[in-house]
Amino acid sequence: KAKWAPFGTRVRLIRARFDEVLAEAELSEPLAGVLLDLGVSSHQLDSDGRGFAFRAGVELDMRMDATRADQPSAAQLLNFESEEGLARIFHEYGEDPRSRALARAVVARRASTPFRTSDDLVAVLYGTLGKAPKTKEKARIFQAVRIAVNEELACLERGLTEFREAMALNARIVVISYHSLEDRLVKNAFRDWSRSCICPPGMPVCTCRGAPLGKVLTRKAVRPSDVEVHRNPRSRSARLRAWRKA
Repeated sequence: KAKWAPFGTRVRLIRARFDEVLAEAELSEPLAGVLLDLGVSSHQLDSDGRGFAFRAGVELDMRMDATRADQPSAAQLLNFESEEGLARIFHEYGEDPRSRALARAVVARRASTPFRTSDDLVAVLYGTLGKAPKTKEKARIFQAVRIAVNEELACLERGLTEFREAMALNARIVVISYHSLEDRLVKNAFRDWSRSCICPPGMPVCTCRGAPLGKVLTRKAVRPSDVEVHRNPRSRSARLRAWRKA
């Protein structure tokens, strides 16, 4: 808070998800612009207490806001989600080709040994692969569970629409994403908003809005420069896209 003190009332700190922040803000006028940084705090990822890491013995929590009583932890999700739901999570959020086999293994293990730590999830991945999982393979599955626990993509999708509707005319929204699922969602949203017609194929007459809501400002995602990546290696996966409201 001290960092923002010189800006006085121009800055308000709101602790909320993307799809909840506008309700908390109670705006009195349209937004002049929006910048969404979808990155996860490195301090969160590196803290064993937050449960994001797959280092040995780390509790499976993964909640961005551990104070939310309505949000299950990663351990609870793995212990109670259906096999079909787990397969969907591993497939859609982790893009893992062994999603069904991994889901079956999770359900089989939890029948006798409930999931509690990172070791439990890594052990299931080991058994499914038949060998020690590589770092990339572990990261993919842990990311999938984290996305599911925090409903990251659903919150982003709802939030994008709410921010667009709250923006003033000619205002711009800029989004920085860090993995392909987020970037694809943002790209598709900006593309659809920029179309004059979104009627289903085969409609004889346009019955939708009939005009684009705005214009994409970045033909391709903007990538960090070599200098930026050198200063902050974790920025190497960043993708920036921008859109202007009509």
